[in-house]
Amino acid sequence: MRIATFTFRSIPQRPGCAGVDKVTLELYTRLAEKGHEITAYNRLFPGEEPIGDSYKGIKTKNYYTVTRMKGFDSIFHSLKVCWDIIRNDTADLVHVHNTGNSPFAALLRLFGKKVVLSQDGVDWQRGKWPWYGRLYLWMTVFITAYAPHRIVFDTIFYKADFERRFKREYDYISWGAEVPEFEEDPTILVELGVKPNEYILFVGRFIPEKGLHYLVPAFEQIDTDKKLLMVGGPPNPAAYEKEIMATKDPRIKFPGFIFGAKLFTIMKNAYTYVQPSDIEGLSPVVLENMGLAVPMITSDIQENLYAVGDTALSFKQGDIEDLREKLQFALDNPEEMKRLGKAGQERTQEVFNWDKCAHDYEALFLELLEGKQSPSKAAGKPIETTNASL
Repeated sequence: MRIATFTFRSIPQRPGCAGVDKVTLELYTRLAEKGHEITAYNRLFPGEEPIGDSYKGIKTKNYYTVTRMKGFDSIFHSLKVCWDIIRNDTADLVHVHNTGNSPFAALLRLFGKKVVLSQDGVDWQRGKWPWYGRLYLWMTVFITAYAPHRIVFDTIFYKADFERRFKREYDYISWGAEVPEFEEDPTILVELGVKPNEYILFVGRFIPEKGLHYLVPAFEQIDTDKKLLMVGGPPNPAAYEKEIMATKDPRIKFPGFIFGAKLFTIMKNAYTYVQPSDIEGLSPVVLENMGLAVPMITSDIQENLYAVGDTALSFKQGDIEDLREKLQFALDNPEEMKRLGKAGQERTQEVFNWDKCAHDYEALFLELLEGKQSPSKAAGKPIETTNASL
């Protein structure tokens, strides 16, 4: 198959990357290994260095966006990419992510391309967007429902919601949890001034929906010698990042973006991992920590609970005091946390697998290119989805 993909930041990953970049990397390195021709379009900001023209069998093309203005950077980049795909015929099938990019699915369909869109959360509710961005994303939901040939959800909840609203069937494919084999790099712990099992961890972008404004004050109220390590940062400089990093607590450390073996070393040696988010899809970083047997504390939103099952502590979404209590419980009960970490690892081995994810996407792509009818286009009675089916 000739496949093009865009609407992520870059392959390989670099500062500013998020869960969608991890998904794209894991999925397309596997499809390239199967012999498919993959073209991945990296999004660069003015002044950033190109990342190369290939990575593990994937052809990469670097296109600069013309602005850093939130939201518009992606739109201008996507327009450039669509022009290249159409003009140079770089693919027969195009894979994009999330509702904001569904208008490009309609454009590509006009020029004969098969289009698959993956949806990993409720974009229009994400606090990182200004009001006009949320309005745009809300409006594109209706385009999303009809423009792509296939829509793939990473959580059963959004899939069920779309099926109820639009009376169509959509696809569900879960992400994986395993991390590549790596050799631990203890030097990173020395560099960060932390010791194994003596820090609490968060990894991700510093944006409002991640709930860091709950985690920081909850941790500040706890009497412990353990550190709070917050790995990552904002996709673009923002006031929210400054607010979070303004803490006066010397136990809270902000090392920036870290990738590869160093990041996996940090994860594996954490006392517990905290995911305090208000909005999530199926979070790759949650699954990776679970796969490494790291004990988890998550907000009780349905997406997090679906990922962790009964293998983690949960706190009421947005409740700083409840999060503080769960952090204190975790510190007071190390054996119980170890048990939960082991149970989480067993769950990921049973449910979440990158090879299966790649196999399922490959099958979907082949089905679409071979001309079989998409379930979302099939005629028939309205789709009934009940809570029991979840």
